[in-house]
Formats: sequence, structure tokens, C-alpha cells
Amino acid sequence: MQLLADEPRLKLIVAGRSLSAAQAFCRMASKATLEAVAFDRAGDIPAALSRLRPDIIVDASGPFQSYGSDPYHVARAALEAGADYLDIADAAEFVVGIDKLDALAKAKGRFALSGVSSFPVLTAAVVRKLAAGLDEIDAITAGIAPSPYATVGLNVVRAIASYAGKTVDVVEAGRRVGRHGFVDSRRLTINVPGRLPLRPIRFGLVDVPDIAVLASDWPETGSIWAGAGPTPATLHRLLWACGWLVRLRLLPSLKPFAPIMNWVINTVRWGEHRGGMIVEVTGRSDGQEQCRSWHLLAEGEDGPMIPSMAAEAIIRNCLDGRMPQAGARPAHRDLELDDYGPLFAKRKIYTGFRTTNAEIQRQPLYEQAMGEAASRLCEPVRELHRFALQRRSTGRASVTRGTNPLARLVGLIVSFPPPIADGPVEVVMSRDDAGVETWRRDFDGHRFSSTQELGRGRWDGLIVERFGQVAIGLATVEIDGSLHVVPRRWSVLGVQMPLALGPRVKAFEHGADGRFNFDVELSLPLIGHVVRYRGWLVPDG
Repeated sequence: MQLLADEPRLKLIVAGRSLSAAQAFCRMASKATLEAVAFDRAGDIPAALSRLRPDIIVDASGPFQSYGSDPYHVARAALEAGADYLDIADAAEFVVGIDKLDALAKAKGRFALSGVSSFPVLTAAVVRKLAAGLDEIDAITAGIAPSPYATVGLNVVRAIASYAGKTVDVVEAGRRVGRHGFVDSRRLTINVPGRLPLRPIRFGLVDVPDIAVLASDWPETGSIWAGAGPTPATLHRLLWACGWLVRLRLLPSLKPFAPIMNWVINTVRWGEHRGGMIVEVTGRSDGQEQCRSWHLLAEGEDGPMIPSMAAEAIIRNCLDGRMPQAGARPAHRDLELDDYGPLFAKRKIYTGFRTTNAEIQRQPLYEQAMGEAASRLCEPVRELHRFALQRRSTGRASVTRGTNPLARLVGLIVSFPPPIADGPVEVVMSRDDAGVETWRRDFDGHRFSSTQELGRGRWDGLIVERFGQVAIGLATVEIDGSLHVVPRRWSVLGVQMPLALGPRVKAFEHGADGRFNFDVELSLPLIGHVVRYRGWLVPDG
């Protein structure tokens, strides 16, 4: 309803068991006409629809896994009343089974679309985009990770509790096999090119329609898997542990614990108020292996809106005269990725594509790390980082050092240069066969060096810069053509350290005066300023 409140052509009937809650909702500012009514899906639905006479009904209640012996009575009543029907079901069996109403929907000239949500509508639209041009598809993987501060409704938790630890279908080696909800898991990194990535997240297997509908559209695919990544990670560990109790048959189900789970999920909150989604397709093109991925990042309160955007897009299309074809079916073919673009653009939702293949793995380090965002960097910054084996650059720089004795000790250990008001600087960057870059810096005769490489595992999505036994994981962020690096992890002697105790790095590169400019400042908690060096460079040749 919130997503459509800016549409003056609509009358939105807010219907639920609680009339007072519906009335409270209708007090929001809206260009659409809002009306609150009491509506109980267990009551006389045909009579209620005859009185309300809606054009489209959106069932957003659930849990759809628990709709009983006649799960489609609302959809059937809608069609018989001459209305179109949408639902945001995430239950695989429910979504696939909606085709039982296909003959009725076609006879009435209406549509009944099920699963009108991120899983499977957005997933399928992305897979169609990623699969274009591939000769064959080996695997499809999808994951959604809500912000830890996103409010989760009790019905959503009841749905999770209904299958956690129980058998959930996936596709492996081209066959349907059973794995266990939230027990089977994978680690993925949501990393929109040029944006601050989410930290690598453990995704647990979920019971969503994607396995069935994607397998029907791409029957030759060897592996299809979909998961959700609860954050903070403590929540996933709790779900994983509880799922094992069900898998080992120490508990029959987690459904009786849904109210407690709901309280925990909406209480245990820390970390960044950010969420996202990832879809990966691996396959072959002209005999070459490729991994293509699509990443979505949602800041703040905009993430929880995404699952409802499929319904928003279909309704807006109807207003513009682009009606779905009559019939009852899963909704995964009724929207394309382009339908989401205008909806994402109105909010703090960012998307991007990445591709990994043998050719891209030979590209310079920063082009690999930044993906398509590298093309948005200003030319001096792009040019300095674009080299095959070695590049020497010279220029001028200034250096300031911290006066705290501990800051001086850190500078001595790392071999940072002494204070320089304005002196010559030389930087030689070289790349070995493994793709590791070594940066040798010479500030007026004082030399220090570091290595940089693509992160792996828990460092995925970052560039890892090493100063001796200290490693810092840096995110590469593009802002108006300049390159900013942001520390996200660090370790000492291979031991992961708390980020709150880590180095504070302010570093960016830009193209003022038509040349490469750098500004790097390092400080430490309690110690303060350690070093800052800034200046400009011009690559040889």
C-alpha cells in the first residue's frame, strides 16, 4: 500500500481482521484514495467481495504454507467475483499449484498470479538477464539478506518455522534432491560494483518457489539453490542449531516456537542497517566458463519494500494498459528486470552486474575488484591502475606524522616516511603471475612497500593490503569518478581483529588538474593520527 500511495488513479482498500489497524494505516499521507475495512479470510469472502467490488485483490497475509485443505478459496472467490488476483506467497507448493484455477481464470478473462515477490519473480527476471548468450547453464544460486533492523512479521516467522530443519527440494546434478531448511548453507557476498559491499553472509536454504519454477524454465541446469541470510550472524547460528534439532527429530517442528522466534528476530539487532540480494548464474559461452552475478544493495528502510515491488510493478502496468494475460500461474514470467528499474530509482536501492571468467581474471587488480564501476572512474585514476606487469609513476607529495609516541612507534614498525613539506615521490607497482600487486613507494629517499590482492573467503569483495604481518581489507567505492577505499576487516599475524580497534583509513584518489591525485590518512583508536601523505603522480610513458 505504501508503494502505491503516490498514485492518484487508485483507490486502495486496506482490509484486515483488525479494523482499527486498517484505519490507523489509512491515516498516512496519500495521493491515492484509502479506505479501511474489516476482512477475515475465514469469513464469507464472496459476500465481502460483492460488497467491496475490487478490481484486483492482493493477498499479503500468509503463511501460505498453512492455508489448509482449500488453500485457493480466496483466489477462487476473487475470480468468481470478476476480480484479478495477486499474492506474495513464498511457499513452493502453493505457488506452483495455483494453475488449478487456470481454466476458471481464462473463462472469466482474469489473471491469478501467485508468488508475486522477490522469490521467484525478481529472481527469474535476473536469471533471464544473466543467462542471455550462455550456451548452457550449470548452476543458479540466489540469496536474500534483510537488514538486521528490518521488522519481520509473525506470519513470515511461522513460515520459516514450518520448514526449518525439514526436507526442502533443491536441484543437484540435474535431479531434485532433499536438503534441510536453514541447515544446508552457503556463504555469499553481496557486492554492488562501486558500492560498499555487505560483509560475507551465511545463507540458509529456504523453501521458496524458485527451485520449481526455475527448473521448469531451465530444465538442463545442474544445480539450483536459494537461501536467506539472517543478520546478525548470531540469528543464523540459532536457526541452524534449532534446525538440527528438527533434522535429528529431537523436535517435531519449530512452529510452536514461532512467537518466541519472532521476538528474538525483532529484538536481537546490531550491525549496519543495510540489506541486499544476489543471484549467480554459472555456465559456458563458446566453451568458456563464466560466472555472472547480479547484486542488489538496499539502504535503511528501503530493503523491506522490495518483496512487494513485484505487485507494485504489475499494478502500475495495469494502470498503463499493460495487463497480464488471463490465466492462473506462478508470476515469474510476468515481469522483467527493466520493470523494477523505475521503482528502485525512487529509493536507496542500487544494483549492478559482475562477471568472472579467464579473461577477466587477467585484468588489473582494481578493475577486477570494481567490476563495471571501474569504467566510471576518472581517466587519471583508471590509467594509473591499468597496467599489465609493472608501472612506474613519479610526482610530488607531502607527509605529516603523528606526535604521539605510540604513533611514532607504529610508523617506525611499518616504515612510514618522515614528515615532508614538499618532496619528490616515486611509486613502482608490479604484478606477479598470481595477480598480487606490490607497491613500492619512495618519498624523497625513504622507502616502504605493501602488497595488494583480491580477498578470498571472509575477505571476499575486498582488496587485501598487507604491511608485513598486518592485513587490511579495503572496499573500493566510486563516488563521482573518484576512488575511495574503506577498511572493512583487519588482522594481525593472521588473527582476525575487531574492526572497532582497527586502523582508521581515509583514502581517496581523484583526477584534479588532469592528473592522478592521492590523499591517504591513517589513524588508530586511542593513539590518534599516525600518518598522512598526499600529492600527485604521473605514470611514465
